[in-house]
Amino acid sequence: MKVERKGHTTTIRNTQYKTAEFHQKFNHEFNSYKSNNLIIDLTFDKTITMADVKLFLEMTKSQKKNKKSLVLVADGINFNDVPDKLTVVPTVLEAHDIIEMEEIERDLGF
Repeated sequence: MKVERKGHTTTIRNTQYKTAEFHQKFNHEFNSYKSNNLIIDLTFDKTITMADVKLFLEMTKSQKKNKKSLVLVADGINFNDVPDKLTVVPTVLEAHDIIEMEEIERDLGF
């Protein structure tokens, strides 16, 4: 796992595990990161499934309660099948853009 902080956004890269195993390991450390916007890069796992992506639903709900964002980066999935409560994009750059837009929305009171 590689952690990179940029402003009030933390990018966490899965560098060696299947997504389900990564989720389990990261879940234990989640509390130390939840005060930041999070980008979770899952592109390492080329066999990622929609079930793997859905594992992050609880973390997403927790982040929204704290007025923070959680964006997943994954490729090889059908983005049309992603639940509305999750934000999944194909690149880290797009994840940064989404977080920036959500920050603006929160500042405007939406």
